[in-house]
Amino acid sequence: MMYLGIDLGTSAVKTVLVDDTQRVVASASRSLATASPRPGYSEQDPQAWIEAAFATLDELKADHPHELAAVEGIGLSGQMHGATLLDANLTPLRPCILWNDGRSAAECRLLEQRWPALRATTGNKAMPGFTAPKLLWISAHEPEIFVATKLVLLPKAYLRLILSGEAIEDVSDASGSLWLDVARRDWSDEGLAATGLSRAHMPRLVEGCAPAARLTRELSERWGMVKRPMIAGGAGDNPAGAVGIGAIRPGTAFISLGTSGALLTPTDRIAANPDRVVHTFAHAIPAMWIQAGAILSAASCLAWIARLLGAPEAELLAPLGARPQAPSPVSFLPYLAGERTPHDDPNVRGMLDGLSHATDRTAIVQAVLEGVAFALADCRDALAAAGLAVAEADAIGGGSRSAFWLAVLANVLDMPIHRFAAGETGAAFGAARLGRLAVTGEAIAAVCTPPRRVETFEPERALADAYAARLPAWRQLYRPRH
Repeated sequence: MMYLGIDLGTSAVKTVLVDDTQRVVASASRSLATASPRPGYSEQDPQAWIEAAFATLDELKADHPHELAAVEGIGLSGQMHGATLLDANLTPLRPCILWNDGRSAAECRLLEQRWPALRATTGNKAMPGFTAPKLLWISAHEPEIFVATKLVLLPKAYLRLILSGEAIEDVSDASGSLWLDVARRDWSDEGLAATGLSRAHMPRLVEGCAPAARLTRELSERWGMVKRPMIAGGAGDNPAGAVGIGAIRPGTAFISLGTSGALLTPTDRIAANPDRVVHTFAHAIPAMWIQAGAILSAASCLAWIARLLGAPEAELLAPLGARPQAPSPVSFLPYLAGERTPHDDPNVRGMLDGLSHATDRTAIVQAVLEGVAFALADCRDALAAAGLAVAEADAIGGGSRSAFWLAVLANVLDMPIHRFAAGETGAAFGAARLGRLAVTGEAIAAVCTPPRRVETFEPERALADAYAARLPAWRQLYRPRH
């Protein structure tokens, strides 16, 4: 049997084809564009997701027809929090408002006033990235759209709707909506009512590894599949990444270095710390949760400086070598799209500090990588305040390809950082595992095993101390903007 994992990310859709020995047989990806019609806004066209996903599957059909024909299970992962609003004909009413959109700060305050039990119920603080405040913004600023909205879906649930004809969401992704009672793993009627909605506007909920719906007959025929594959509940991108690297037990932790970044640890209990902007999500496997510190810009900071300097990322990284010799004399705040943990500040913006006539390109690039690492140190400390001490972490996402960056992280966080082979395919691979579990019903621990670690980056005492000395001054650079 074969399994597909489709990851609907922010910058691309990635699809992997995995066999029953958990070998990635083939992969395909298509880039996605993001629009920012006003400062602080971030939107995508849902139709672009469908075209990109279908293009990856068409490519796999062309290059690996026999393997694709044997697919029996499909798992989906996706960027979390996006508000995809559909009318009575299940047609999108407007572009999707994404996770890194900051327009609904005022609505967050209103939502917490309307729903005093929000933090206790959801385990999270109301922030503009989450879905619920976006609906209050729509109600206030686009009332005709709000009235016409009959179904609210997160991005990957919209993809599943097109693939299967059914509106279904998994509990991990639903956790990022601010409508989920995370302990009960069910929609909160009180939370929905606070935004003028009801269960009738929501998809059906399932666990991430549970069977959800089958691929339509027409699409099964398009891609030459012998059977109509089962589509699993799937997961939000970070829970899917956790499944992909076997982070399914308490005591494990991982760093995601994608467009955004996060330090995450699975738990068998809810250890919420919303006041420090620690996120609480249901895991993609039953009776488990994920606690996370999240930053809105990670690998996207490197993409930004590469665009600004007009050079490929690899060209910028090459002069840095394999490891830092000392902290950069320049400091960088990575708040290009605002920040979540620990500030919850959609209006703050990035900064380069300490520039001089002697500053060269390499110092700036190193500062960008260090700024992301310092922001993850804030996440580490916020988790520690919730009683979750992280002693080591695995790294996934596109940023994990940089040995220099992982060496910086090991020293800034003062802990070993481990790298896997093909760590950047983590979410799609995790989704494929969920697709397999939905078909076979195997023991979760037997399927969700850790991949082989190929390298460990250990902190070096002198360098770790130098970064620890820099961290307080770096934190002093943050100034709220209102």
